[in-house]
Amino acid sequence: MNRPKAQSPLWRAAALLALALGLGLGLTACASPGDASQTSALTAGTTEPTEAQRRAQIRLELAAAFLENNQPAVALEEANRAVQADPSLAAAHNLRALALMQLNEPVLAEQSLQQALRLAPRDGDSWHNLGWLQCQQQRFAEAEQSFAQALRSPAYATPARTWMVQGICQARAGQAAVAIQSLTRAFELDPAQPVTLYNLALLHHQRNESERARFYLRRLNQTEFANAESLWLAIRIENRLQNREAAQQLARQLQRRFPDSRQANAYERGAFDE
Repeated sequence: MNRPKAQSPLWRAAALLALALGLGLGLTACASPGDASQTSALTAGTTEPTEAQRRAQIRLELAAAFLENNQPAVALEEANRAVQADPSLAAAHNLRALALMQLNEPVLAEQSLQQALRLAPRDGDSWHNLGWLQCQQQRFAEAEQSFAQALRSPAYATPARTWMVQGICQARAGQAAVAIQSLTRAFELDPAQPVTLYNLALLHHQRNESERARFYLRRLNQTEFANAESLWLAIRIENRLQNREAAQQLARQLQRRFPDSRQANAYERGAFDE
C-alpha cells in the first residue's frame, strides 16, 4: 500500500500497536476479507451449491488462511482460483484485493474491490476496505464516503473497526477534532480495542488534554497489548502532569520490557518531545 513519505506519530504508532496485536494495521486490522462463508449470486434461492461454488469456497478459505499467515502472494493465487471457479463470489474479489493491497498493487486492488461491490453493493467489508485503500492514497474525501457506506450497510458486523479506521484517516488528514469524534464512537462500541485507545490518547495529548489522554492510555497499558510506544506516551503524559513517581514507574517498565527500543533510548536522553 502506498503511504506518504512523512508519517505522523499517530500513524506510525497505530501501525506498531497493530503489529503488537498480530494484525498489521495496514491490512487486517483495517481491512477485512469479510465472511468467507459468503454465498455467491448463483446460490441465491438454492439449497445446494454447485461443484464450482464448493471449489471456490475451499479456495477462498485457503486464501484467507494464507493472508492471515502473512503470505499475500500465495493468498492471491488461491483468491484467483476462487474467482475462476465462481466469478460471482464477491468475497473472493474482496479477498483478492486485500492480497493485492499487501503486495503494493493499489490499482489492481481497487479494481477487485469495485468488482466485489458490483456483485454485492451493500457489503460493508468491501466498502470498508475501499475506504482504507483510498486513505492510503490520501484520497480522504472519497475514503469518508466509503466508510459512510460501510457504516450504513444493514448487515455490517464490525462498525467499531470502521469508526476506528475513519478516525485514524481523519487524523492523517489533519482533522483532529472529527478524528476524536470518530475514535470516541469506536471506543463506545469496543472499549478494549488497543489501537483506538492509543490514538485517542495521542490526539488528546497533542491537544494538551492530558487528563483525557491519561484515561485512555491507562486502559491500554493495563493490558497485554502495552508496548514501547504506549508506555513512552504514558511517560510523557505523566511528565507533563508533573507526576514524577508515575513517570518513573512507567519508565522502569519500559526499560525492563523494551530495553533496546527507540523509546527507552529517548527516555535515557530525556528527549520527551520525540
